[in-house]
Amino acid sequence: MNRTQTAAAPSKATRYFLTTVGLACLVAIGLHFGQAGAAEPSVVIPAPATDEPAAGRHTETAVFAGGCFWGVQGVFQHVKGVTNAVSGYSGGKKETAEYETVSGGNTGHAESVQVTFDPQQVSYGKLLQVYFSVAHNPTELNFQGPDHGTQYRSALFPLDDAQRKVATAYIAQLEAAKVFPKPIVTHVEAYKGFFPAEGYHQNFLTLNPDYPYIAYNDLPKVADLKKVFPAQYSDKPVLVPNVVASK
Repeated sequence: MNRTQTAAAPSKATRYFLTTVGLACLVAIGLHFGQAGAAEPSVVIPAPATDEPAAGRHTETAVFAGGCFWGVQGVFQHVKGVTNAVSGYSGGKKETAEYETVSGGNTGHAESVQVTFDPQQVSYGKLLQVYFSVAHNPTELNFQGPDHGTQYRSALFPLDDAQRKVATAYIAQLEAAKVFPKPIVTHVEAYKGFFPAEGYHQNFLTLNPDYPYIAYNDLPKVADLKKVFPAQYSDKPVLVPNVVASK
């Protein structure tokens, strides 16, 4: 199942049908391959040896790309110290930052999440640890799970030199420690701007928990966040305002 074919928020009737029929099919597929849950289990990894100093700041922004933004946004919305997490596009031009265009895979954009956080409560390095361990699989080149294309690549878009140094050093640290069975393919890319996605993509995980794609691929990531990072986990997600559930 490729979620790019069903991008719009589903109606209540559609969600009911997909829950009772589609989810059963997805679970059956997972069991066939020996997996009862999502295809991407979490990996317990060390914290960054190098991190940013908080330096009295209370607001910082970072951009992460790791496959479908629904799940990445959903994970970061449950991290204590995060004050906002917005799904969007980064890596390309403003003129092409539109879902159908980005889905073609030729815009340079990656589905991304802009995370605003309080560095007094959670550091950029800790967010990177969450990103690499539970938010996505950093060893999959230009795909995540069922979604394929450069728009689903694993990428970091540092907003300043400090973030770039921490991100680059952490990737080198994880590679040296060989914490993943395959090489990390995450690219540290130049930041060219962030462009919020359409409203129906915001808060998608929270508003559509019974959507089969979410139930199979993304809710396990939130569960892993709670299990692996209990001190950083918040039961109540920080949602993008002015987004309402689909009817």
